[in-house]
Amino acid sequence: MATLAQWIEGARPRTLPTAVAPVLVGTGAALGAGTIAPGHAVLALIVAVALVIAVNFANDYSDGIRGTDDDRVGPLRLVGSRVAAPATVRTAALIGFAIAGLAGLTLVSLSRQWWLIAVGAVCIAGAWFYTGGKRPYGYAGLGEVAVFVFFGLVGVLGTVITQSGAPGPLAIIGAVGVGLLTCAVLVANNLRDIPTDEVAGKRTLAVLLGDTDTRRLYAALVVLPFVLTALSGLRSLPMLLGLLALPLAIAQLRRVLGGADGRKLIRVLRDTGLLLLAWSAATAVGLALGFVA
Repeated sequence: MATLAQWIEGARPRTLPTAVAPVLVGTGAALGAGTIAPGHAVLALIVAVALVIAVNFANDYSDGIRGTDDDRVGPLRLVGSRVAAPATVRTAALIGFAIAGLAGLTLVSLSRQWWLIAVGAVCIAGAWFYTGGKRPYGYAGLGEVAVFVFFGLVGVLGTVITQSGAPGPLAIIGAVGVGLLTCAVLVANNLRDIPTDEVAGKRTLAVLLGDTDTRRLYAALVVLPFVLTALSGLRSLPMLLGLLALPLAIAQLRRVLGGADGRKLIRVLRDTGLLLLAWSAATAVGLALGFVA
């Protein structure tokens, strides 16, 4: 039976910046539009955090029963390391999805954006079938597309819509930036796992591209949000606050383009999550101070 500490590690708390970032940026955009809705923001955060934890457990379960996680570098896999029964980990994932669903329904009822129920259902299905089901799309190189859509566009713009209504162009730029940096987190993870994923038959985008091109993809995903920051600063000067995260980005680019591998990429994965959080927090402040509809 897994200990509490092992369950916490299995939930992969280092991935939580991917849940917090879209809510930060979306709430910043809502504040800039003149809307203060702390209750809605908290509910959006509960949805995001519950979904991220749920998808981590779902991936642990699905990869574990396939044997993909039998030989891994990185955080503890509950099923792959045999410290928890697959059915128990699957139940933990379902509980996470249920919490996200209940918080989401509450948020939808308060904002009266009923069409978002369908969006939420698609998000939960996307989370499960990333590595679950007979043909998981995460095994076919489509993980980055899903992450960009769900964590970037849906996460940020959904937060805006449930607080202040239709998003403006700067909110959309923020959503794209969050999506790109969240993809960078996934790419760092999959770059580390190329050798074991190849053996297990998990054809992630990193496996399909190979080591060198995956490092180039990571660099592009990290650089592009700062290009967007500079361009958006032409429209609203406070958006340039996002550039404050640039030193952290440069540090990660040096590591990845310098050939970091194996356990060294665990640090890159962690710090890319921190980069995402830093850029999102600074961008959220910029949106709140100078949002232009």
